[in-house]
Amino acid sequence: MKNRLYRKVLPPQKFMVVLLILLTGCSTPEKDLVGHSQEKNIGVLLLNHGSRSERWRANLIELEQNVSTEILAIEGIDGIRTAFMEHAEPSIASALKGFDREQYRHIVIIPIFLTIGTHMFDDIPTIIGQKENPASLEKLKLENIERYVPVAKTHLAPSLDFSDLLKTNTLRRTRALSGEIKEEGLVLIGYGSTVFDEQWNGLFDNVATYVCNETGITDYTTAWCGHIAHYSPDSTTAAVNRILEKKKRAIVIPLLVSSSEQFQIDIIGNGISTIDHHREKVAYKPDAILPDTDLEQWVIDVAKEYAAKIQAETKP
Repeated sequence: MKNRLYRKVLPPQKFMVVLLILLTGCSTPEKDLVGHSQEKNIGVLLLNHGSRSERWRANLIELEQNVSTEILAIEGIDGIRTAFMEHAEPSIASALKGFDREQYRHIVIIPIFLTIGTHMFDDIPTIIGQKENPASLEKLKLENIERYVPVAKTHLAPSLDFSDLLKTNTLRRTRALSGEIKEEGLVLIGYGSTVFDEQWNGLFDNVATYVCNETGITDYTTAWCGHIAHYSPDSTTAAVNRILEKKKRAIVIPLLVSSSEQFQIDIIGNGISTIDHHREKVAYKPDAILPDTDLEQWVIDVAKEYAAKIQAETKP
């Protein structure tokens, strides 16, 4: 009986009516396709300063790739992206727009920055709409950095210095270069900050003290390679010479998130090369904090922490 009903031929007019009903019933209006059912919960944005160096950018993209599987397995997290504040793409604005297009409700921004500075304190909060600092707004316009206030709620996590990561990372790299501890001193070199000089010096002192206590190194000093040093190698040269006045050999560690030709080679490397007999007197590898499995785990842990907070706060 059922077979006969399926074989029954409808008149042309009735066939068209049925066809239209089936088509409209099986399709979803465009408005519904982007409706509530398609919303996503939490997106994670890994954020770094950025550089014109492709090597610098590649390290940050690799970081995202290495943590993606574990981060996307966290309850509530539906996506992950990487963005750069300047000199590289994607920008912060384009990444936030991507999350908005996919209708994320929350964006957890994890800054891969060493410590507090103008970017962390003013620029990034201004770019994402958490602050309305006129000076930062003007600066962003001059530097052609787009501001975008997302529909999604943003959550800005702390920088790397809120963990022990920098200490353990520097210790590992120091030990790899060390030979005769009693004859060696430590030189830490970072970007630096004029406005937040106290915080930067405090961070470097804490890291150096930890490494010295763990290794037995008795002397350390710091140098800067960013705008505070006018991107000059002179600060590096002076710091290494301070150690060589007391020790036979200086171990130089760049405390920079990633590697670039400008900082590790042109500034730090050239600063070392002006020192007499530098090949014998200076131990230096033009590396960076990345890659580091501990940093990867730190990113995963921060994502878990914020996802749990958001889940708890948004439960009905």
